[in-house]
Amino acid sequence: MIRLLLALCIFSVFACSNAQELQLGAERVDEYLPALEGKRVALVVNQTSVINNTHLVDTLLSRGVNVVKVMAPEHGFRGEAPDGAKIDDAKDEKTGLPIISIYGRTKKPSPEMLEDVDVLIFDIQDVGVRFYTFISTMHYVMEAAAENGKEVIVLDRPNPNGMYIDGPVKDDDIKGFVAMHPIPIVHGLTVAELAQMINGEGWLENGVQSKLRVIPMKGWDHNSTYSLPIKPSPNLPTDNAIALYPTLGFFEGSVVSVGRGTDFPFEVIGHPDYSKGTFSFTPQPNAGSKYPPMEGKLCLGQYFGDTEAPHELTLKYLLDYHADIKDDTTFFRSYIDLLSGTKDFRKQVEAGWSEEEIKATWQPKLEAYKAMRKKYLLYPDFEE
Repeated sequence: MIRLLLALCIFSVFACSNAQELQLGAERVDEYLPALEGKRVALVVNQTSVINNTHLVDTLLSRGVNVVKVMAPEHGFRGEAPDGAKIDDAKDEKTGLPIISIYGRTKKPSPEMLEDVDVLIFDIQDVGVRFYTFISTMHYVMEAAAENGKEVIVLDRPNPNGMYIDGPVKDDDIKGFVAMHPIPIVHGLTVAELAQMINGEGWLENGVQSKLRVIPMKGWDHNSTYSLPIKPSPNLPTDNAIALYPTLGFFEGSVVSVGRGTDFPFEVIGHPDYSKGTFSFTPQPNAGSKYPPMEGKLCLGQYFGDTEAPHELTLKYLLDYHADIKDDTTFFRSYIDLLSGTKDFRKQVEAGWSEEEIKATWQPKLEAYKAMRKKYLLYPDFEE
């Protein structure tokens, strides 16, 4: 009986410590609440900005914080708008707060938007991939705040792809909203770590420095896996899709469908002319994609949703489809240069380079990036 009670006590302590092991930056309210006292606060948030089943907006309002507005990124405040869809200004029905779009007529908060703001809080779940737009939104928020004398507080969240680094580092001559920073496709940073890097490396326009405060997590490191409790965007609905995103994202710069307009986006690839297809699907307009590539066409390809995807970036699928469809004049779209971050990548694939040969060209810049990255880490790193 004593042994049983002892075992139960040990289990209880273990279960409790596990339950409390991860504490998000947003959950550490007492760490940043004093900085909000007497301040007018704008929140850069979406549907993922939740702590203990309560949205950050409601949490801060219940604590008496003077939240004056919400700023909505791609997909909107509720995360329901399709990819790339313009977000309009609105009013939150629950709180009456104005919702100001920073993914519409402008992607950077204007001076007028910040006139009645002292502090901006950024709390959005990222997936650790350079062409995922929320880190670009964070960049513009930091830049606008720096230019207008406002403070930025970044509440950190896990990077579900934070246990490795891979892909080409963006070249200086490639510029766009999905290619803003000279970092690899899989950058191995949380949003708070990246915010420190953006500031520290002088990447904001004209080298301005944001008045930045970061609230780190507790109980997380770069070896950790993390299952997202809320999908970060309409077309990344599962952990598998998030793990596959760095690899399948390349196909967005090609004629191959990644399943937008289906129930399994980023868990499938296919094209009508692919000769080795073992799975078929037909993209149709849906809530996550109003105009999906290959709309109404039967695509033949592969489905990855029935197996757990490894955390890796591989080119084998892209090289296989390119070789099978084999039409260099139409396979790639110009968008591939923004996604890859380099004009060399398309040329290497079209020239028939192997994955090993292509990845070898990434290594010098990757090594330099890895050395720089270490300066900004907030958590124990993964083992290479």
